[in-house]
Amino acid sequence: MDAIDKKLLGLLQEDTKKTTKELSLILNLSVTAVYERIKKLEREGVIRNYVALLNRNKIEKAFVVFCHIKLIQHTKDVIHTFENEVVRLDEVSECFHVSGDYDYILKVSVKDMEEYREFMVTKLTGLQHIGSTHSSFMIGEVKNTTAFVL
Repeated sequence: MDAIDKKLLGLLQEDTKKTTKELSLILNLSVTAVYERIKKLEREGVIRNYVALLNRNKIEKAFVVFCHIKLIQHTKDVIHTFENEVVRLDEVSECFHVSGDYDYILKVSVKDMEEYREFMVTKLTGLQHIGSTHSSFMIGEVKNTTAFVL
């Protein structure tokens, strides 16, 4: 990956709706060269996907909770079972296996506290092998980006 690829990736992270023609003018390359670079980055798995980023306030998912999970055991089967179950929960947008006092951190986005309570009572506590949970509620968003600086 050269400097032009890095600049191209930066531009795509800002706005994937830019045409190859617009990108070619910025990068001072031909449209074909830009197209070929994008295809190469896709083939190599550098570009994984193209998505629309939604405004969570507009879709009633503004209540963000970071839920820390401690499992009762740490066997391969328990971990595998928990991970297979948690990926099916629509309210969970991110799940990280972490070190420290807890085993997992979930990022949960719901409408409000009432919906979070319903999620906890009907879905999360129904998962097998959870020993304890601890929830932290987002007060304000300081930084939220999907972009990597290259």
